[in-house]
Amino acid sequence: MKRRFSHFLAGLAAATALVAAPAQADHHGPTSSDLMNDAASAGDVLSYGMGPWQQRFSGLDALNSDNVSKLVPVFAASLGGEKQRGQEAQPLVYDGTIYVTGSYSRLFAFDARTGEKKWEYTARLPDGIMPCCDVVNRGAAIHGEKIIFATLDARLIALNRETGKVIWNKKTADYQEGYSATAAPLIVKDMVITGNSGGEFGVVGAVQARNVDTGELVWERPVIEGHMGTLNGAPNGMTGKLNATWEGDLWKTGGGATWLGGTYDPGTNLLYFGTGNPAPWNSHLRPGDNLYTSSTLAIDADTGVIKWHYQTTPHDGWDFDGVNEFIPFDATMNGKPMKLGAKADRNGYFYVLDRTNGKLLGAHKFVMQTTWADGINLKTGRPNYIGEGRPGAPNGAEKGKVVFSSPSFLGGKNWMPMAYSQDTGLFYIPSNDWGMDIWNEPIAYKKGAAYLGAGFTIKPIADDHIGALRAMDPKTGKIVWEYKNAAPLWGGVLTTKGNLVFTGTPEGYLKAFDAKTGTELWKFQTGSGVVGSPVTWEQDGEQYVAVMSGWGGAVPLWGGEVAKTFKDISQGGMLWVFKLPK
Repeated sequence: MKRRFSHFLAGLAAATALVAAPAQADHHGPTSSDLMNDAASAGDVLSYGMGPWQQRFSGLDALNSDNVSKLVPVFAASLGGEKQRGQEAQPLVYDGTIYVTGSYSRLFAFDARTGEKKWEYTARLPDGIMPCCDVVNRGAAIHGEKIIFATLDARLIALNRETGKVIWNKKTADYQEGYSATAAPLIVKDMVITGNSGGEFGVVGAVQARNVDTGELVWERPVIEGHMGTLNGAPNGMTGKLNATWEGDLWKTGGGATWLGGTYDPGTNLLYFGTGNPAPWNSHLRPGDNLYTSSTLAIDADTGVIKWHYQTTPHDGWDFDGVNEFIPFDATMNGKPMKLGAKADRNGYFYVLDRTNGKLLGAHKFVMQTTWADGINLKTGRPNYIGEGRPGAPNGAEKGKVVFSSPSFLGGKNWMPMAYSQDTGLFYIPSNDWGMDIWNEPIAYKKGAAYLGAGFTIKPIADDHIGALRAMDPKTGKIVWEYKNAAPLWGGVLTTKGNLVFTGTPEGYLKAFDAKTGTELWKFQTGSGVVGSPVTWEQDGEQYVAVMSGWGGAVPLWGGEVAKTFKDISQGGMLWVFKLPK
């Protein structure tokens, strides 16, 4: 299976058209090997990111840059109710059904041909949930007869995909301590792999693997040094080395939430998980690099052991996180074919690493400015910090020196996934140009309370835009083209063999661009801000595109003055499906 998958990926760029059969071998549903082959099967969308590498690249080209201007809606299906907030999900498509998660931990099944709702499941959420950044959910995972998703009270729930009835329901962490869960699960080798949310509450980030059939824990890997991992219920080694980069007991509330989930490379059997900000935000309270926060970790899928790490922002003092997706890709660098991975970090730099060992090969700025550092040292892998770019330490009860920092803590790129085209060799990055005034304040840890020790005001830095969709060459770091958008971009990206790139805007549009030039070719007004991730598949001989519409997420909650500029965007909860007219 691994060999066939790698052969397919190598040959895909040369293929003229890809029409593979959907994974419908029997009524029992997709297997783990079907999920590994998701990038090659055109008749379904079985996984978040459309394959374990999550390149969000489709080999379909019936819809292309020549005819996309004719794209029309087939149907729109409403999530209904009053819970119209922050629809960040990516749809899954299997056996004539579209599965989407909705805000407030809901899961829906719609008929893929008519849009008729088949069933709906709403998790019973307790009153005390503490989601930092809206009541979002980014998607589900499918395996066999099950569809599985995470909930805002830090649970993982498996439902029967045909009836919506609960098969198992497992607690992954304690929501009363500030834990939650919003990421789409990843399924590898019949295990459900998930991260956790709650970095603003002094939690401890971790990755868990659970048996897909029972929900029982197989292994757990905390990502803050000093904590012990487990494998089959037994201790499995400490993460890092106690007190190496954390003083005293600070590691016990160190943050590092793994809130975006991960990617997987079958060739190396490594899971790649980003880790979030250290806690508290006030960096003066926690001297040291604070491993393994604001990092990418390569974790052995069988055991949960960390094989390598790369820290993008050591001793993070700006809430830059490091949680953004690490996308494997193969390319020739300096005349040598290499197994690579790329990440567009919140801190404003685009990193290219050797995915087998974590060695840094390239780091390039992809935003207008980075005031906290003036580049990345390729030899040491560390940022060239600008001393006056770090907010000052508090003086007693007085807040510390205010500094202007760019990007803002909402990031040069936040959660919204980028895409990689095997045709153009470019990454398509949904990015934002903004800055912030930030200052540090005194803070003490209290269970279940926000643990920041910082204040901020977000500001635009350009007259004509905040959002910018940028096409970047990972070999050179050159931005090949960019599309500027007035509002911040907050949705995922899809690219196809038809020379297309799709993404949505808060103004309500789903847009299609020429993958080589960035020319806008088509747009459709969905009625609410698009912050979901589009997908495409083939059905009944035609190519379909789907996206969720529904404004929300962190920008309206945390964006301050910037958010006020876009306060009139209507909320919503709709699944939109498009195709070419016959």
